This record gives sequence, C-alpha cells and structure tokens, in this order.
Amino acid sequence: HRSPLSPQWQSGTGAGPSTSTSGPPGAAWPLPPDMNSGVYSSPRDQPTSPPAPHETLGLGRGTFTYEELAAATGGFSQANLLGQGGFGYVHKGVLPSGRAVAVKQLKSGSGQGEREFQAEVDIIGRVHHRHLVSLVGHCIAGASRMLVYEFVPNKTLEFHLHDRLMVSGEGLPAMAWPTRLRIALGAAKGLAYLHEDCHPRIIHRDIKSANILLDNNFEAMVADFGLAKLTYDGITHVSTRVMGTFGYLAPEYASSGKLTEKSDVYSYGVMLVELLTGRRPIDATAHLVLEDGLVEWARPALSRALADGDYGAVADPRLQGSYDPVEMARVVASAAACVRHSAKKRPKMSQVPMP
Repeated sequence: HRSPLSPQWQSGTGAGPSTSTSGPPGAAWPLPPDMNSGVYSSPRDQPTSPPAPHETLGLGRGTFTYEELAAATGGFSQANLLGQGGFGYVHKGVLPSGRAVAVKQLKSGSGQGEREFQAEVDIIGRVHHRHLVSLVGHCIAGASRMLVYEFVPNKTLEFHLHDRLMVSGEGLPAMAWPTRLRIALGAAKGLAYLHEDCHPRIIHRDIKSANILLDNNFEAMVADFGLAKLTYDGITHVSTRVMGTFGYLAPEYASSGKLTEKSDVYSYGVMLVELLTGRRPIDATAHLVLEDGLVEWARPALSRALADGDYGAVADPRLQGSYDPVEMARVVASAAACVRHSAKKRPKMSQVPMP
C-alpha cells in the first residue's frame, strides 16, 4: 500500500529517498525513462474534462446572484474568510448542492474594471487542467464582482513550507522530499498548459508559493488568475504596469514591465529554490534586503552544488539529508536554469526537466 505522500515516480537509483547528500563530482546523472520529455511525461498529465453544462459560465448555476453567494458564505463572515489577496477577499462557501467553493470578492477600487473582469471570466472559464484551480462561476451585481472557484482543501505551499510549525507548534515534521517534488512537478505542468496549450496563451504574472494550493494528496493546483495577463500569438511581449510579488519578479519585468512567459519561468524558479532550501524569497529578519533576495544568494550556490555534486549547502536542513541525490541534482539544475538573469536563456515551462 502506497503512502499518500509517496512519490508518483521512481528515480533511476531506487524506490526510496537516500540519506546521501552528495554524488560523484562531475558525474553525469542517469535519467529515468519518463524524464526526457520535460514536464509532460505520462497520461496523467492530460487536461481535465470540462465541467457539466449546468456548471459552465453564463449557464444556470454558473452565474450567481449576490444573495446566493452571501448565503453560501454566511454573509461573507469572518469565520469563512480564507485569505486576502491583492485584488480582494476570499471566503469559503457551500452551495445548495453541498459543493464547497472559494468565493473571491473583489475590492472596490481594485483597479479591475468590468471589462477586465468579464475578460478574466471568459478566459478562465475555458481552462481546465488537473493542476489549475477551476472557475465554477461568477457574479456581477452593481459594483460588486465575484469569482467562484472550486475549493482546494489543504491550504497553500507557503503554509506547509513556512507557516505550519508556527501555527501548530512542535511535533510536525518538515515537508518530505517526495512531497516537494510532487508539488514542483504539478505546478510546472499547470504553468506549461497555460503557456503552450491555451489559446490565447495565458501568463500568470504572480507565481509564488502562496498561489500554489494543495489538495489532500498534496497535488499542486495553480491558483489566482486575478493577475493573469493574456498574450496573443505573434506578440512576443506585453508591456504593462508591474503586478506581482517582490522576491519573485523577473528582473526584466520589474525594471521595464516587459512581460513574457519567461517572466513566469523565473518566478517558478524562485519557488523551486524555495522548495529546495526552505528559505523564503525575502528574509524579513535580515537587516538588509538584497535586491534579488533569495536568488542573489542562490545563483552561485546552485552552481557550486552542481559542480561539486554536494548539495548540503542548498538543501533544506530540515530534510536532514533525506533525499535522493539524483533527484536533487535534477531539481537544482532546473532551478538554476529558471532563474537565469537573461530571459532568453531560461527554458520554456515544458522544457523544465523534473524527476
């Protein structure tokens, strides 16, 4: 019987994680057979089926009234508040059918006009993938605008990586290495689908650990398309006001507002470094905030680890060496490629090799 947190794949060196933290210097790591095609590696990666007709946008239950959503969330009560993002508040709700949902209530004056809102609804409603949070419906009632998403029950990557010990106290082990890998792989698949299989393509713009939701099996689901930006084929970049989270922003996007899929790749790379090291992108306890935060430290550290075959300096110490060095080498190499300063030198999401 397989534990729900056991890996969905096996490395070329055996079934379980090793306690070794180093490998032969300069050696070429063997690749498992399913790692040669980037993030698309098995039939499990296929997009999910669209929802039933009565749940699609603009039809029947896909369009909600304000009163229906107020009833579902207990009047948008504090007890049902899941969190607050850049665009508004998110409450848990339960529909009359018993289905749990997350209701994103946009702040008035959030900068998102009705046209932007409707465009977001139209695009997101067509996107269905097992590693993307699905939109169930929407509501426009006067100045109030809301998005209704499927409810993902197991909080965020940020919570499980950084916050759960503070909330629950002692006794919880650190997130295991196979779980971290599963999350990294799922997030990569979801992003690759947005970039390469959606028409028009979708750039997320705010990839971070707080926007990776987890189900009860710790499968990753990319959330918060409120900051998503569309690009049409033939247009290589979109210049826009910079929106995102400091510490995850690609340098070319932060400095000039030039947005491409490679901006998301950079943010994903920061998240990979976060998963590897257990460090936050910006250390709030530091006396000086580095311009590039975690990445400024990580670039040379990742390079040294790859050159020496010794990952002790970049591996989260809470793992206590409990990881497979072949898998670690692959993830370190992927992270280093994704956070390259030059956008052109970063891989596409579908080219990011993951175990």
